[in-house]
Amino acid sequence: MSSSFFRAIPAAVALAALTAGGVLLAQDDGGVRTNAPLDASGSFEIGGIDVDVNAKDAEAARQAGWRLAQRLGWQKLSQRLTGSARSASDATLNSVVSGIIVENEQIGPHRYVARLGVMYNRARAAGLLGVAAGMTRSPPMLLLPLQISGGTATMFERKTPWAEAWARFRTGNSLIDYVRPIGTGADSLLLNAGQAERRGRGWWRTILDQYGARDVLIPEVRLFRRWPGGPVVGVFTARHGPDNRKIASFTLRVARADAIDALLDAGIARIDKAYEDALRSGALGTDPLLGGVPELQPTPEESEAPVEEMPVESAGEATIPTTIATVQYDSPGAAAVASAEASLRGVPGVSSAITSSLALGGVSVMRVSFAGDLASLRAALEARGWQVSEGAGNTLRIQRAAQSRPQPLTPSPTVGNSTGE
Repeated sequence: MSSSFFRAIPAAVALAALTAGGVLLAQDDGGVRTNAPLDASGSFEIGGIDVDVNAKDAEAARQAGWRLAQRLGWQKLSQRLTGSARSASDATLNSVVSGIIVENEQIGPHRYVARLGVMYNRARAAGLLGVAAGMTRSPPMLLLPLQISGGTATMFERKTPWAEAWARFRTGNSLIDYVRPIGTGADSLLLNAGQAERRGRGWWRTILDQYGARDVLIPEVRLFRRWPGGPVVGVFTARHGPDNRKIASFTLRVARADAIDALLDAGIARIDKAYEDALRSGALGTDPLLGGVPELQPTPEESEAPVEEMPVESAGEATIPTTIATVQYDSPGAAAVASAEASLRGVPGVSSAITSSLALGGVSVMRVSFAGDLASLRAALEARGWQVSEGAGNTLRIQRAAQSRPQPLTPSPTVGNSTGE
């Protein structure tokens, strides 16, 4: 069948919401705001599902293709999470599927050929498959995507395809807790290409405190174009920390310039996997100088000296100390900010909980006054369903029931040859 028979839609990031009454397609028409997270749901995602169906008309063929993708994706998801492929009814899948990703589609009068991805609600899918939905993530990492193209290095000074690609990436599926700046306001001044080469810990601590992060990740791409509209080569490097230390590097290539989005998306998937591997191996540890003054280690003579027990004097009625804690929390929207503040104020012993640094779509910072020590506050938060990690200087990072993820998907085979270093 000739290519003119189909109406091709090269939509790499089109999302569709599935409802009980049918299937709706929402096509992106205005571009992506720089580094704005598009999906923070943490859904299970299965991509690269090829469908080819026929029906009485184009719309019926599309809906049949999407339902087929739901079934095939569910089998792949259950295989990854449980070790065996399972099936489910369409009614059940309609309640579990949270979105369809159209990677590429061709629509004819009676035929639908496409490569699709399916997102499944994490909590519901985990319940149906009988697996745990929780996971342990990294400390919050400030993401600074650096693009070098035509000899010009750019981070947030202006909008770049590399920053837009990171905006499309669904970080909820990753073990890395990315803190993604919006790219507006003071971001272009503080987070520029030159910052990646600075080594001063004092200035880095100021920036990390501003964005509620513990460390920094600098994914870099160098783009080389053979000729206008021709092949594009991307050299990707995953870097970490104020010293810009290299974690991994590889090269990808596409044959045409209009496939650069697919090139960058595949590069991000590889970089995210490199960061995850580094986290598991312990190579993504946070520099202690970024958290303030490091704790002094005892000398061998001090560690071998006997410990003298001091007598405890009765002090009558004890006074409960008041702790001022800095609490970092995810704030995808204004409702999440209000909910987090209300939840903290409801903890016994908390006299005030006020957001001191607001970052909608990222990680906000709250100042909390608590009658007791930091350990008691942490225990009270964990008893209310928060996952809590402790940092330096009376800092706590709280998240709602952390979520697990399947093994990361391999890059799309449509992207050209790749070689690793």
